[in-house]
Amino acid sequence: MDVITFLIDLFVHLDQHLTEIVRNYGSWSYALLGVIIFAETGFVFTPFLPGDSLLFAAGTLAAAAALNVFVLYVLLSGAAILGDTVNYWIGNRFGAYLIHRHSRWLRQEHLDRTHAFFEKYGGKTIVIARFVPIVRTFAPFVAGLGAMSYRRFLAYNVLGGLLWVSVCLGAGYFFGNLPIVREHFSLVVLAIIVISIMPGVYTWYSARLDARRRATAAADPNGPTRE
Repeated sequence: MDVITFLIDLFVHLDQHLTEIVRNYGSWSYALLGVIIFAETGFVFTPFLPGDSLLFAAGTLAAAAALNVFVLYVLLSGAAILGDTVNYWIGNRFGAYLIHRHSRWLRQEHLDRTHAFFEKYGGKTIVIARFVPIVRTFAPFVAGLGAMSYRRFLAYNVLGGLLWVSVCLGAGYFFGNLPIVREHFSLVVLAIIVISIMPGVYTWYSARLDARRRATAAADPNGPTRE
């Protein structure tokens, strides 16, 4: 319970925690941000780490001259691309083993949601998933597990990583220090999380409905037809 409380506090007061980290650790803050973004995208066991909200908060600090926005962009884009790359190869080489031995941590609903994205968007899922928490972490793993060619994956990975960091970091840099945003920063972070989750939930739910319809049709091929 303490861990859950800590994570909630971390997300809700992300700007305050990040400001304190920059104040205490200075240039080492860049390394810490890079490690968090790398881990959030690179390991299927850490989808709970902040992604969109962290980039947004980092952008606000860059606008306040506490961090260099160009260094952030290069570092965090590299971390995001490298994270997806590592996640892809983990899925490619060890995916089946991990799912079999660690099903407790690799929740089936997360895998199902990611599969639903691939069914709907194909390879573009790697780009789109960058903006969807949890799916963002599982997409490269599933791509590797499904033997998607690395050359094709890499193209989507680089495009998605650059676009994701540009949008989220840029939004924080240009809008994060507006008075209304600063005064309601916690609500803005929560809104970012909710808005990010909605497409994933919708896609997953739509896929579930389609699967049920197909199962019903297969079980009753002579069901009622429209006149």
